[in-house]
Amino acid sequence: MNTIKKNWPFVLIILVYVLYAGIYIYKTSFVADGERYFVLFDDAMISMRYAKNLAEGYGLVWNPGELPVEGYTNPLWVVFMAIFHLLPIPIAKMSLPIQISGAIFLTANLVYVKKIAASLSTNIIVPVLAMILTAFYMPLNNWGLQGMEVSILTLITSVALWMTIQCLRNNRFSPWIYVLLGVGTLVRIDMAVPYLVIFGYLFIADSKNRKNNFVWGLGLLAAFILSQTLFRFWYYGDVLPNTYYLKMEGFPLLLRIKRGLYVFSEFAVQMNWVLFLLPFSLLAFRRNRVTLLLALIILGQIAYSIYVGGDAWEHQGGSNRYISIGIPIFFILFTYSTEQIFRAIASHTNALAPSKQILINLGIALFVLASMYNFNFTLRTARRTIETWILKRQPIFVEGNKEDLRIALALKQITTPEAHLAVVTAGVIPYFSTRPAIDLLGKNDPIIAHRPSHIPPALADIRPGHMKWDYDYSIGQLKPDIIVQLWGDSQPAEKYIEQYYTVVEVDGMLFSILSDSANILWDRVQIQP
Repeated sequence: MNTIKKNWPFVLIILVYVLYAGIYIYKTSFVADGERYFVLFDDAMISMRYAKNLAEGYGLVWNPGELPVEGYTNPLWVVFMAIFHLLPIPIAKMSLPIQISGAIFLTANLVYVKKIAASLSTNIIVPVLAMILTAFYMPLNNWGLQGMEVSILTLITSVALWMTIQCLRNNRFSPWIYVLLGVGTLVRIDMAVPYLVIFGYLFIADSKNRKNNFVWGLGLLAAFILSQTLFRFWYYGDVLPNTYYLKMEGFPLLLRIKRGLYVFSEFAVQMNWVLFLLPFSLLAFRRNRVTLLLALIILGQIAYSIYVGGDAWEHQGGSNRYISIGIPIFFILFTYSTEQIFRAIASHTNALAPSKQILINLGIALFVLASMYNFNFTLRTARRTIETWILKRQPIFVEGNKEDLRIALALKQITTPEAHLAVVTAGVIPYFSTRPAIDLLGKNDPIIAHRPSHIPPALADIRPGHMKWDYDYSIGQLKPDIIVQLWGDSQPAEKYIEQYYTVVEVDGMLFSILSDSANILWDRVQIQP
């Protein structure tokens, strides 16, 4: 009974979050052709296409029967997705178990947020508020509940940190920290960043176990990285994922860092610089081994995000996929630093002890909960984002998914299974149309990935992974059966469209179709004059 009484706030938060996540997931679904579809964020649907092909026996390929290309950055997540494709789940509902898995991982993460926060402070308000901030942080839910591996990586990071804290406090060594983080690199290779932060910290701070940390830390990291690199070279003929060349080649280092700093500063300004810097104030007046480690994890993710030039979706607001992994740790330090500041202020008052503690907790709660506004909403889109946050509106990306699914279902009706589609959004359309696809932006095309970048002059317009295309190659040479979408300067594509393609209408949408294609069911399209 005492345990239940003591833990009821945490149980309540988890129950409310589970309900919230369930409603959120349902709000991402929609009805098309009389059937309800659950659809992930488009990048996640690219992984789903690889997973589907793997489960159907074609291997880890983009287009069955064609040369393999590693157009994903999350191999173990793809394998995880493939498991569900082995089950008798209709394609319209196949994304749902991935979303439910994301909710489970994020819920489990709340347990470790509570554990870490409670290890810093005996005041129950600290873990309670840290859990609330994490549970209802909109960007983390957007990534985690719409199919990205962010959910499991966030959990892995929190669990590894909890294990590390236990080892530091009990003066012992555990290789399982490195095993867990090593598995994280199989989910996504840039999990090497928190791996190296924790390894480096333990190597320096834990002198008693320095040798074990050195041998196990470097040994397991080398084993995990080398094993996937050897597999990649054997299977794809390259030592790096295709997406590495797409995003890094042709994007100068200084410009990349400049863009990374730009989107990070936008994120910090949106959050409010004072609130952003508040957790790091602990390093000045409450620095210990744990707070330093937690701060280094956050700073590591920020530094990595800056180095790679940020993500492509910062214009949506909030933390990007790299920083989101460390956001729960940020909220733990934010809540703890707030408690320490209020406690320091209260120490100079003459209130009686019981009333003083109540006032401290009330002040902490009001300040932290008020800060949620800055963490989740931008001033220019406050009303829309608040309505999305309280689930009155559908989540971001859903409207685009609706349009892409509509395109996919329409094209499936007018093509044979051999028809090749040229697409920009390379997830939803190829997955649901079940047609071979030509990825105009090169994530799944090594030729495009090695092309020069079309870098916009304004930092705000730069979108990593969306700056390479070559219509002379993708359209002029490959001649897809249908040009579904174009990106950027489409002028080079127009000469091929005028010479080789016919504009047709399908379900109220216009597409350019190869005029002599035998893979088009011509009686089902309406040719435009």
